[in-house]
Amino acid sequence: MADLPAAGWRLRGTLLGPDGAQGADLYVDGTGRISPEPLPGAEDLVTDGWILPGLVDAHCHVGLGPDGPVTDIEECAAQARADRDAGALLLRDCGSPVDTSALQARDDLPEIIRAGRHVARPKRYIPGLAAELDDPRLLVDEVRAQAAHGDGWVKLVGDWIDRGLAEGADLAPLWPDEVLVEAIAAAHEAGARVTAHVFGTDALPGLIRAGIDCIEHGSGLTDDLITEMAERGTALVPTLVNVETFPSIAARATKYPRYADHMQALHDHAWERVGAAIEAGVAVYAGTDAGGGIRHGRIADEIAELARAGHRDAIGAASWAARSWLGRPAGPEAGAPADLVVYDRDPRDDLGVLQAPSVVLVRGRPVSVGA
Repeated sequence: MADLPAAGWRLRGTLLGPDGAQGADLYVDGTGRISPEPLPGAEDLVTDGWILPGLVDAHCHVGLGPDGPVTDIEECAAQARADRDAGALLLRDCGSPVDTSALQARDDLPEIIRAGRHVARPKRYIPGLAAELDDPRLLVDEVRAQAAHGDGWVKLVGDWIDRGLAEGADLAPLWPDEVLVEAIAAAHEAGARVTAHVFGTDALPGLIRAGIDCIEHGSGLTDDLITEMAERGTALVPTLVNVETFPSIAARATKYPRYADHMQALHDHAWERVGAAIEAGVAVYAGTDAGGGIRHGRIADEIAELARAGHRDAIGAASWAARSWLGRPAGPEAGAPADLVVYDRDPRDDLGVLQAPSVVLVRGRPVSVGA
């Protein structure tokens, strides 16, 4: 990372944000924060670029690798750096078996909002990742514990393959509806929001009606559930980069043909379902599900997939809108950390531009400068 000059940086160009495009003359002071006024002697860092508030990956897993939990904190840091170099400077870590809180003190990494561990039932999620509860009635206490461990979010596993179903293995809900009502209320009392992994349809009504704040994936959404989400203000992070893997999951599930057919069908209709949610007014944000089998640093791919689904502000869904949803400034505010990403062309004209930031500023320090 480059040092900050004592007199600060000056960035000139076009700022993109919730109000569209406007000419910008931004100053970053010697502490790495946005200055409320011009700084005499500031060094020019950008003289003609397209400036965005740092991108957001609203669903990733720092500390989760292809073989399970990552025990080396420096390997966890490398995952966060991959996101950073792609322009993602705010990460909602949507469940990790590893305590990555030590990374939050580092000024070379994106800001990480942690959700603690996934909460699941035995044999109803990826082994070794979740806090597993033998008795679903224990969910309320576990949600309180995870709310205390995280940064304002709790992550439930809402559905997963159930191999014990009489009619054949398939996706099935993990939690009784009445337990969800109590558990989500307990999280809200603790000042935390709740989200849930849900691929199919059956788990969604109970979660949405219990007052959940967000649905992850949501590939099984129906029109009536979409309407209810819009009315309740329930957000959706569809992770379409992850949904692209559903056919390969189906191909490997030869022992479970009902489940395999279901996963393929969910893939085939996912983009249409996300488009319907957008049209209905559901707040839809960008998340890659990086970690495990999906590499970090793919936020530009997810933005492109949201646009393919019909999102009219796909960039905002991974920048200013997502930042506001997560309680951070939507744009460069005086006194706020200068977490900015700069491109040499207007990404609204070509989303491929997002694949190659020319400058990435983390708390005012350039960490990735293109040619």
